[in-house]
Amino acid sequence: MLAASLLNPMLPTLKLTDSVETALAWMDEYQTLQLVVAEEGAYKGLVSEAVLLDVPDDTALLADIIRQHQDVYANEDQHVYELLRLANQYRLKVIPVVDEEGQLTGTVLVNDLLENFADSLGVQEPGAVLVLKVAERDYSLSELSRLIESNGTKIISSYYTSAAIYGNPGDARLTLKLNRTDITPVIATLERYGYAIEEAHANDPVESIDQERFDMLLRYLAT
Repeated sequence: MLAASLLNPMLPTLKLTDSVETALAWMDEYQTLQLVVAEEGAYKGLVSEAVLLDVPDDTALLADIIRQHQDVYANEDQHVYELLRLANQYRLKVIPVVDEEGQLTGTVLVNDLLENFADSLGVQEPGAVLVLKVAERDYSLSELSRLIESNGTKIISSYYTSAAIYGNPGDARLTLKLNRTDITPVIATLERYGYAIEEAHANDPVESIDQERFDMLLRYLAT
């Protein structure tokens, strides 16, 4: 999933000659806290509601207003993971997208991005979620797949969280979305092979984790 496929054609693009009043009206109409500014096709930055509301004269032009993130944008062929990084790093509500010539081709609404990313992870599919505590240097996704599939279950999607976040090389996390809700046999197999189950989310009871730890960790994953 690339940036070019996520452009929202409904979002307006502001011009430097637009007023603060116009920008705020469009933000209200399209329910967004940021909008892209361009002039003759060239990206000129973002304006945010928080900044515009502090402008005493709402007839002031955007050319005279602080515009943010003038060097922050995505290319058309950038993957959704890179878009998520930009959104998180700069706290974006919209992401400008430019072509090979540096011309603005459109805007990605971050809410749309999150919805599409969630769909790609299979979160709408019914099934359990396991979070495993793994060591970075010796975990094998292929081995995990083999063990899980030996119980008639498949991995729909996976997400790896680096150990750097937890400050310990042995504390990485691997989140697995499975295609079944009855995960008791899967957990039993993984524990038998030495895998530590950090969290388990399912509809059906999970009997192989002690009840106290299970009550603390098990939550229903709404799908």
